[in-house]
Amino acid sequence: MAAPVMTTCHVACCPNRTPHVVSWSRRDLIAFGTCNSVALYDPQELRVVQLLNKHSGRVNTVRWIHREDCGTETQLLSGGSDSNVIVWVERDGQFTVSAVCSGHSGPVCAVDAVQLSSSDSLLVSASSDSTVKLWMHSSGKAECLQTLSFGSGFVMDVSVMLLPGSRVPILACGGDDSKVHLFVQISGQFQKVLTLRGHEDWVRGVEWAAKDRDLLLASCSQDCLIRVWRLVVKCDAPSDEPAGETLRMKQDVFEVKGKMYAVSLETVLAGHENWVYGIHWQPSFSRGSTAEQPLSLLSASMDKTMIVWGPEEASGVWVEQVRVGEVGGNTLGFLGCQMGPDGSKILAHAFHGALHLWQKDPSQQSKWNPAVVVSGHFNTVQDLSWDPEGEFLLSVSSDQTTRVFAPWRRKDCPQVTWHEISRPQIHGYDMQCLATIGRFQFVSGADEKVLRVFKAPRNFVENFANIVGTSLEKLLASHSIISLKFQDAEGLPEGASTPALGLSNKAVFQGDLTIPSTQEEEGNFSSVSDQYKESYFHPLSLTEPPPEDHLLQNTLWPEVQKLIGRILINIFYIPFPSPAPTPPRSLGMVMVLRCSVWLQTLHAQWSLQRASKAEHASILLWSISSWKQLQALPCHSLTVSQMVFSPDSRLLLAVSRDRTWSLWRRDDCGSAASEPRFSLYTHTNKESAVHTRIIWSCDWSQDNKYFVTASRDKKVIVWGHCNSGDPVGMSDSAVVPCSSVLDVGDSATAVAVCPLLLSDQSYFIAVGLESGQIVLYKWRPVGDPSSGSDWSRCADSDVSQSHTLVVKRLCWRPRVYQQDPDHRITSVQLASAGADHAVKIFNINTHTLQQCFT
Repeated sequence: MAAPVMTTCHVACCPNRTPHVVSWSRRDLIAFGTCNSVALYDPQELRVVQLLNKHSGRVNTVRWIHREDCGTETQLLSGGSDSNVIVWVERDGQFTVSAVCSGHSGPVCAVDAVQLSSSDSLLVSASSDSTVKLWMHSSGKAECLQTLSFGSGFVMDVSVMLLPGSRVPILACGGDDSKVHLFVQISGQFQKVLTLRGHEDWVRGVEWAAKDRDLLLASCSQDCLIRVWRLVVKCDAPSDEPAGETLRMKQDVFEVKGKMYAVSLETVLAGHENWVYGIHWQPSFSRGSTAEQPLSLLSASMDKTMIVWGPEEASGVWVEQVRVGEVGGNTLGFLGCQMGPDGSKILAHAFHGALHLWQKDPSQQSKWNPAVVVSGHFNTVQDLSWDPEGEFLLSVSSDQTTRVFAPWRRKDCPQVTWHEISRPQIHGYDMQCLATIGRFQFVSGADEKVLRVFKAPRNFVENFANIVGTSLEKLLASHSIISLKFQDAEGLPEGASTPALGLSNKAVFQGDLTIPSTQEEEGNFSSVSDQYKESYFHPLSLTEPPPEDHLLQNTLWPEVQKLIGRILINIFYIPFPSPAPTPPRSLGMVMVLRCSVWLQTLHAQWSLQRASKAEHASILLWSISSWKQLQALPCHSLTVSQMVFSPDSRLLLAVSRDRTWSLWRRDDCGSAASEPRFSLYTHTNKESAVHTRIIWSCDWSQDNKYFVTASRDKKVIVWGHCNSGDPVGMSDSAVVPCSSVLDVGDSATAVAVCPLLLSDQSYFIAVGLESGQIVLYKWRPVGDPSSGSDWSRCADSDVSQSHTLVVKRLCWRPRVYQQDPDHRITSVQLASAGADHAVKIFNINTHTLQQCFT
């Protein structure tokens, strides 16, 4: 059986910003909702192993269903803003939809479940429609048993458990009335038996645990407190303890099937200084295990800390055992928490979507160390760009950050995993566009109408070399554009920091890390970083990807230049020509190489969202040597949506919302002019345009002979000099469609041409769709494109591989290819960015692809 053409190499994503969106199973698999998907993350393999795509709205809550018959979890619950609850079941190692529970009229915010028999499970869901619904799930079907209405109130969290010594379920609901409501199933219907009072603000979380023959219920609230309640089977037999010598809390009593149960307050835990959003019992006790382990409760708060609580062995008094967190930088605290199966790892997810993982130090049981965990954007990823060598990937997002992803090569593990290793820019405006300028320099644009240029500091380059497993000397010797010479330490910034209320990253030099001795004596500070711990740069020496708190504070790149644009304009896309690549071994033919001459200008496009005048949709050219504006290139009447240089840097291609494209030719090609000039070479107009809707994307073939356009009208078209076969701009013939019009069945929002040619001189093209799917096509030049035989559909991304929202950008990885012993390329990689907050990297098996057309 042939290997699949397209496999997922990496998914960068993070949890949604809701309290109950992360759940950790006893089989050591972390599930979390990310945009409209549920991600399954393996903390041992350090990668997302599967994406579950079915919800049409944001996933707000997930919960594993523990099964007593197998001692683990093979089913998963998820609830979303689409008002649905979905039951996922594992089959042959993959999770698929078992049932969809539809009935709520508002977003689902909390779910839970308990197994009643080997085939039946009771599901509970709470929604913003002020109801809690109970469902019976059996044999792949779900039926609504009952709806509990809370009037004008809202239930924030639910937890269900079986009463001690019975199969009767008891349900706890925490709401915005500051109370915890207990319901018990009596005669087939759930009836309220108790209301637990004590909290003074919204109850954000509730969770049951079993200890010996009792149940413990933990509740957390916005009053910054945690309350633990104990439920016991009340015995009428007289106590052996002398009256008056034992302090007893007040008990609330209810009866079920002839048994009396009593609930009393066990303890109140005060230690957090802000709202407590999440609580989680150690998994050994969450579903009634009899394992002899110390009882512990984990809590997470908006005060940026997590606390592990537990009773002292001698006195039984609940105390704080471990406190972690206090994360600095641009974060607002934790929304939820989970504890690993054996209690040696704890996990929190923050308001800005990040996961924070700590693990217990084997040599010091009281010490917990930050650990590597998946990360990603928490809003639409707008743009991508590989570094010229293809060793790391840059992305920008509407979450106002720029991030760097790179492969981590561990000495003790042959498997290579991808991780975020730097966050060069944390901004105050939504990011929109990105382009690399050489090896360790990039320019980004945001809604502030300013282009900012960043250059890697010394600390990043050193850590990058350690993490990716390359030689620092080799890394710097191959590219002189950054001019990094480590023997000349002076003048090279160590890192960067952002001043309070500032937007520009300021360079931090070696001398800035210490302060004069007089100031040290007065303030008892040994360094500036000690004086401003939450915002100042601390140099790191890393051999593994940094945790979230270091990404927030210690991985910024200094800003070296800013380009101020016009008033009332937005930035859409910034292209930049790539340097000459190393000649790859193609799939049976010699590749045409890119021009080795750098075009030392930065081309930025500025335009109105709905530009109606040519001057508002013009292209601006900037020099990266002087950072001065060189030209304005007016042509289009509406916003330019994307621009791409030809591989030889002779031509600039622009596509627009006005349904046309334009080609600009460098007039000084081959001359010694210091500053290049561009003039309009050719363009389409209303009469000659083939596309009938907005052209969203474009790209060039590696040999400069063709370029591709993709449009909202579902059409993809290849253009060039069809008769001569010369590179575009090198022939007197007109630039016309060289392919038949490809209908991809949906709005084409992104397109990218693979830099490798197939053995039959055909081209490999990836197309991203508005639906989130990525489709791979083979295009072969033919004499008569009207015959329609030039396009072949190679592969489609499946449900788990596709984005759940619009594909914003596609980008092939340069230079880095997998080869067989005969030096034939067997695999290339494609990166994609989506409105679903995800950055994905795919392996494309070129050997299987060749077999498909043999």
